[in-house]
Amino acid sequence: MVQQAAKEVIPLMTPYKMGQFQLSHRGVLAPLTRCRSYGNVPQPHAAVYYSQRATKGGLLIAEATGVSATAQGYPEAPGIWTQEQVEAWKPIVDAVHRKGGIFFGQIWHVGRVSTNAPIILLFDEELVVKLVTDFPLILLEEFQPDGRAPISSTDKQISPSAEPQMVYSKPRQLRTEEIPGIVDDFSLENRCRFAVEVIDAIVREVGAHRVGIRLSPFADYFDCVDSDPVALGHYMIQQLNKHKGFLYCHMADSSRLLPLRKAFNGTFIAAGGYDREEGNKAVAEDYANLVAYGRLFLANPNLPKRFELNAPLNKYDCSTFNTQDPVVGYTDYPFLEDGSNNDESSIQA
Repeated sequence: MVQQAAKEVIPLMTPYKMGQFQLSHRGVLAPLTRCRSYGNVPQPHAAVYYSQRATKGGLLIAEATGVSATAQGYPEAPGIWTQEQVEAWKPIVDAVHRKGGIFFGQIWHVGRVSTNAPIILLFDEELVVKLVTDFPLILLEEFQPDGRAPISSTDKQISPSAEPQMVYSKPRQLRTEEIPGIVDDFSLENRCRFAVEVIDAIVREVGAHRVGIRLSPFADYFDCVDSDPVALGHYMIQQLNKHKGFLYCHMADSSRLLPLRKAFNGTFIAAGGYDREEGNKAVAEDYANLVAYGRLFLANPNLPKRFELNAPLNKYDCSTFNTQDPVVGYTDYPFLEDGSNNDESSIQA
């Protein structure tokens, strides 16, 4: 009797326990800004988009979602600072849950790339709590004195080449005598203070077991870059580790994450242009617990199934990444021919 060869173990398709959540595979939908939330309100077509990419026990991270009117820096990006926006998210979340998916929202403030004159982020603890828990959230512009330009260490205009279609608020450089009143020092601790206080506030409200974060110490984007990204990443991870059970840390870089991954106590999610082979290697070699996919996942609604079968992948169309069309380049990417995972694709937006 000839024994059948053992079934190939595909690291990306192995189960994983992330805190209280039992994941069926290691592939994660990365948070992707898709610019289709008209008037900053999530739309019904988002329920189609996210449910198409949901699997039982699969982790999805929603596109970054603004916490205030001044948090916005991209056209038609969703928000969650008004009750209308909160209500609009509910059917989207329900659609993912009906597929058995696990859905995390990612809140953000775009900082110096705001198109609505962001302010310097210096708040006391009580205000931070209100910013992350109140609906509607306090509008940050109320704290910008006399409607003046946002202040910065430079008056350099953000390069138009970064996002040609966007116009960003030109900052006003701090006067020398103003610096002591804004920043006592430029230490690592002080530069990370606001992020740490926000994390602390949210953990107090919902518990560390329900909180994750995306950190980008290696980013060189919109003229922002850190002189020592490894030290920056390590310091932030030390702060996360102070919260027992802090759920996940998500970072993007394909070559420099291992020391940071080893330092973090929770689930580590790696991103950065991985394909199937690279993702399998990252999981097999314990470089990451989970691997987030962006462009491949948006173009392949049932990406985990394609990875499992090693099936060909749809090619993504960069020209439709950030358009406002509710279908083209959004919900019209084809599934596998056998129709796997396609039971929700007929939802009408």
